[in-house]
Amino acid sequence: MSDLESIFRLNSRWLSVSSLVAWAFGCSLSRNLSSIQAASIGKATHYNPVFQSDLFPDTSVTTLKNNFRIASENWNTPTCTVGVWVDVGSKFETDANNGVAHFLEHMAFKGTDKRSQQGLELEVENKGAHLNAYTSREMTVYYAKCFVKDLPWGKTVELLSDILKHSKFDPAQVNRERGVILREMEEIDSNYQEVVFDYLHGTAYQGTPLSRTILGPPDNVKNMTPDSLRKFIKSHYKAPRMVLASAGGVDHKQLSDLGEQYFGDISMSYGPDEVPPDETHCRFTGSELRERDDEMPLVHGAIAFQGPGWENPETLELMVASSLHGAWDRSYGGGSHVASSLAADFFKRGNIHSFQHFFTCYHQTSLW
Repeated sequence: MSDLESIFRLNSRWLSVSSLVAWAFGCSLSRNLSSIQAASIGKATHYNPVFQSDLFPDTSVTTLKNNFRIASENWNTPTCTVGVWVDVGSKFETDANNGVAHFLEHMAFKGTDKRSQQGLELEVENKGAHLNAYTSREMTVYYAKCFVKDLPWGKTVELLSDILKHSKFDPAQVNRERGVILREMEEIDSNYQEVVFDYLHGTAYQGTPLSRTILGPPDNVKNMTPDSLRKFIKSHYKAPRMVLASAGGVDHKQLSDLGEQYFGDISMSYGPDEVPPDETHCRFTGSELRERDDEMPLVHGAIAFQGPGWENPETLELMVASSLHGAWDRSYGGGSHVASSLAADFFKRGNIHSFQHFFTCYHQTSLW
């Protein structure tokens, strides 16, 4: 019997109570939580990954004078994905501006100083490209999928640079996106899985920046202004916290030249009125949180253990373990003959509708 199976069996009494539940167990899954020190990155060097395979090309990394990094893997394909990863998310916000990183993501494609929203959209569509962005607790990502032939002209990289450095934040657009985000909050509040995972972070990392939600509280969204967005960019979008990365049929020298051209002028220092992001380790607290609602027909719960950060090699072992546990839903069929013994046991019980294993990894810690 696996540890996870034992946990569910010992706590089957939960299933008779309608509630939202989040458990965080105060034990570590890693034998060594110290992060691997990254090899010193020189000019156009090759990074040695924790996991090596002949199936994957080497990762080339170049660091510019302002400590902006450029990384690429050449897969010799006619298309590529290129994007900018920024070390900024709800973890680096404050209670007063929680939600600003996500708000910025929504404003990314609403027009720049030289591109209208419609012009930007037409430019991307006419190239057959795809432009998107997302925000997590530790990073914000702006990326494009495009044909490699569009990279030599610098169109895709230049477009990403224009979005990050010259977005207009028109007050009318800000007000429009404010309504979009508030409606998104309402949708998330009705998604019990999203609610449970916010509860899980809130209790596992209570009192630390990782406990904050990505969207932030409604009052913060309602009070967000163009100046709030510009101030956050000025304080957090610094060259050492940014990476231009690409995979596909991309030449690293070409990408490095484009990175130097369009991102080499980004500041790497903090002004007198700017505060560097807090890199304090986010303490894990073994705890339990329940919200009982007798009108709900089912329990929606999550159980998590503390794991290592993504630089630790044991992260790979936990990824494999997570895949082995997998996911199951009673609508899948298969009955007691499914491959997972955990799923087979749940089917026999008859009172569990679904389960899904997760591995949410951060720089210094993770939830498994």
